[in-house]
Amino acid sequence: MGFQALLIPYFLFSLMFFPNFFIQSSGLRKIRKSVIRLPNGDSYGHPFDPTRVTQISWHPRAFLYRNFLTDAECDHLIQLAKDKLELSMVADNESGKSVASEVRTSLGMFLWKNQDKVIAGIESRISAWTFLPVENGEAMQVLHYENGQKYEPHWDYFHDKANQVRGGHRVATILMYLSNVRKGGETVFPNSEIKDSQPKAIKDWSECAKKGYAVKPEKGDALLFFSLHPNTTLDEFSLHESCPVIEGEKWSATKWIHVRNFDKPQ
Repeated sequence: MGFQALLIPYFLFSLMFFPNFFIQSSGLRKIRKSVIRLPNGDSYGHPFDPTRVTQISWHPRAFLYRNFLTDAECDHLIQLAKDKLELSMVADNESGKSVASEVRTSLGMFLWKNQDKVIAGIESRISAWTFLPVENGEAMQVLHYENGQKYEPHWDYFHDKANQVRGGHRVATILMYLSNVRKGGETVFPNSEIKDSQPKAIKDWSECAKKGYAVKPEKGDALLFFSLHPNTTLDEFSLHESCPVIEGEKWSATKWIHVRNFDKPQ
């Protein structure tokens, strides 16, 4: 009787403070919903759902989120960018200035932060996923790759000091795929520790993708990887490449996040 007397108040307390949990006949507690509703107006009602995230590598730390974006969000980002595209640039290793290079041949443009409710919602979802504040992120860059266009192997952390003044190194990158690609356009990690463990059928992957662990661009999916180790040292395993598009076209959006506030320069 004493045990039952203690159990009933505990059960009522649990119902009051943990309404998303219920007890089945087996006695196991399960979560009704695994989603997180975000505060600042996700206009498409698309919450953050951690059950859609898969860890694909630990060296580098990389995670794939299936259906991170809705089709409507993907189409919206493309619509905002398609008539404003310019040649994509790279940071010069010595001066830090943006320069044109044959290493990167895509077209792209930057959207404004909080440009509209859709972008604000995506920014919130990224912050919930990465546990990094919105103010540490750069503006989102939308990219377009046509036949043969690519971005050769590179790191997202900086080799120059000039770009580290504002926000420090880029600690994390989120690649959001806005379209499907018939062939090519994969993101590949040549230095990944598991590069030899991924089976690749000849007809399904490009030759470029066979250099390492690769991720196919599928509309709505997002790839998160970290360029720094947890102790903030540079992670050379994070070397990555955007393989040339062979058939079709590729649309993507990139979000770089820094170790410090990027909106308020030091």
